[in-house]
Amino acid sequence: MIAMPEEFAQSTVAREGKTGAAWLAELPGIVDELLGRWECEPNGEVMHGGVGVIVPVQRRAGESAVLKVSFPHPGNVHEPDAFVAWRGCGAVLLHDRDDERFAMLLERVQPSTLAEVENGDEVVTVAGRLNHRLAIPAPRGLPRLRDQAGAWEERLRKDAEELPHALPRQVLDAAVATVRELGRVQPDTLVHGDLHARNILRASREPWLAVDPKGYVGDPAYDGGTLLKSRALTLLEADDLHKAAHRILDVFAEATELDRERVQRWAQFHAVKAAFGGRRHGFRIARSGPQLDWLTEFVDRLAELLTERS
Repeated sequence: MIAMPEEFAQSTVAREGKTGAAWLAELPGIVDELLGRWECEPNGEVMHGGVGVIVPVQRRAGESAVLKVSFPHPGNVHEPDAFVAWRGCGAVLLHDRDDERFAMLLERVQPSTLAEVENGDEVVTVAGRLNHRLAIPAPRGLPRLRDQAGAWEERLRKDAEELPHALPRQVLDAAVATVRELGRVQPDTLVHGDLHARNILRASREPWLAVDPKGYVGDPAYDGGTLLKSRALTLLEADDLHKAAHRILDVFAEATELDRERVQRWAQFHAVKAAFGGRRHGFRIARSGPQLDWLTEFVDRLAELLTERS
């Protein structure tokens, strides 16, 4: 049976508790069963993301692919639906799927991600152009971002009341206005939903292909916020935070052919959400201590400057 990466096992149990441990116990058997059914042989080191394992395989016809099995979670349900809709245009191809087991057989791409590219403008341009290509008419049955608007507004107000923070009133008001004015009325467009540089991989069929979509229906400008948030570590090194952040928005809006103000408003909303989320749960790179305090102050500053017009 395939051995699961220890780091992945530990993080799954830490996040999911007994349910995660039970799933991990079944996972090697699930992988073996799928390999047999889809007539594949493992031929590389098992990798993992945040919620799933990725097994490089060779298909019976000789084609390379990967078997991906994710922890059962509502956020992973519509990933294969997005791949079906895109048909390989800007994203990896879906060869087969088992929705009950949250498993997919996917086109194999290189492990190198867009996050490894040093030129920041190139990173944002590639992501923006993919965003534009992935924004197609949405198929039926996918979750709509507009349906989350009520919960977004309620969470923003609850966090502002319950958590100690120094965000000016106009910053919170701007995020709430985005939810009300942009969040409740959105186009019927398929969007990635978590488009950032680590979810864009080098490939042979095309230079870059997207992976790990959420498969949402909504405003393509929404992903401008997810991209900016993922670039936060590069912004930490900027001499002029305002200039660096707005440069990302400028380049992204041009590459995606989206309204610049709309992109900024969604980015500001994501930043405010992150500022409160960091206070409640910490950040991926800092859960507590002085580093968390420093990062929280940084995200507050980012949210404030994004409230200002460029």
